[in-house]
Amino acid sequence: MQFQQLQYFVAVAETRHFTRAAELVHVAQPSLSQQIKALERELGADLFLRARGNITLTDAGEALLPLARRILADADTARYEVQELAQLRSGRVRLGATPSLCTGLLPDVLRAFHDRYPGIQLLIEESGSHDLVRELARGALDLALIVLPLPPASPALTTVELLREDLVVVSAPEATVPGRGRGGVRIADLEGERLVMFRHGYDLRELTVAACRSAGFEPGFAVEGGEMDAVLGFVRAGLGVAVVPRMVAARSGRGLRVTPLAKPGLHRTIALAHRSDVAPPRAARELQRMLLER
Repeated sequence: MQFQQLQYFVAVAETRHFTRAAELVHVAQPSLSQQIKALERELGADLFLRARGNITLTDAGEALLPLARRILADADTARYEVQELAQLRSGRVRLGATPSLCTGLLPDVLRAFHDRYPGIQLLIEESGSHDLVRELARGALDLALIVLPLPPASPALTTVELLREDLVVVSAPEATVPGRGRGGVRIADLEGERLVMFRHGYDLRELTVAACRSAGFEPGFAVEGGEMDAVLGFVRAGLGVAVVPRMVAARSGRGLRVTPLAKPGLHRTIALAHRSDVAPPRAARELQRMLLER
């Protein structure tokens, strides 16, 4: 019994027509008929009753049909699984992340992923959440680490919450900490302070400015427009203070004083996102699993 013969048999059983079945499986009708007859000879039973213009299954055909469908489905599953495994030996994953997450969260996870799947190329897009959402929507990324909530009028994305991270205040070691002695820095203590501020489009910029305005004042900037590394460098140089994620401060704390924000503090929620209408490739799903289990 040949796999191809089962394909032809199922096609005839479903169309009840030899010519249409041949068109369905892209083979000449005489060849299909010959293979069906060969299958019947091997099984020792007719599978179809052939009346002019009317093809029906015999009892033997009725018995074979669910078994043949199961065999074909199992073959498709086997082919899919092997192809999926092959994708983990080569290929690429296009991952977007905010700069702070590239600094704080990703290095250890990406190292573990690369050690396990050295043949997978990792392409990292570093940008703000709004830009990353747009890149996901146009299919330029497989996955993205973004800050919730999603921007208004976002495309249909599937998001899984990854972590909720505290923000802290960083300053030069010799600088006076705003609100010192009060068990942490209150947002109100930042009034009159010169902030080192991220460029427009940074989620941290929007979050910090919104918190200051909610506390009743407009923040003042010593310098603005930097990326994460630049902001930390400016703070080390004593130009001002900055509000950054705790994870970044922990990794980049050399030459910085790290002070928590007083309760209720400031937090941000990080989520892993992909397009709802397109399943990520196998390699991307594996990276997603490692990020969720980190």
